[in-house]
Amino acid sequence: MRDPNLKSARRIQIVSLRMVREQASILFPQRKISKPADAAELFRQFIGDCDREVFCIMTLDTKNQPTALHQVSCGTLNASLVHPRETYKLAILSNAASIIGCHNHPSGDPTPSPEDVELTERIRDAGSLLGIELLDHIVLGEGSFISLKERGFM
Repeated sequence: MRDPNLKSARRIQIVSLRMVREQASILFPQRKISKPADAAELFRQFIGDCDREVFCIMTLDTKNQPTALHQVSCGTLNASLVHPRETYKLAILSNAASIIGCHNHPSGDPTPSPEDVELTERIRDAGSLLGIELLDHIVLGEGSFISLKERGFM
């Protein structure tokens, strides 16, 4: 004889999965990152109006669809400690094919610092070893953003 609670538990799992999918589609309806502006929009919703530097990653599947957003580090007014180890730990646990990194500049000026460029190179190189490509690193400012890939820093 089958346990009637088993069928109920299965129904709850399906409903939970459906809610996660619907929630993701509300956050980003087109479900594909095709340009830096798409990623910047999603990161801006995730980070919000934070008064400290926050470094986050978006994990993507093979079709460039976001699978997860993770906060890797929360720093101070003008710095954030980020290491490739923590960055790729989250990417590996999310089964990412690739990632996009992003951090905010609370000053409002999205111009990348030399440290931002160095961090991008370190994360890119670590990803090459792991087979998880860093597609871009985006710096958010007040109402604007800069893509390090578009600026030729990657």
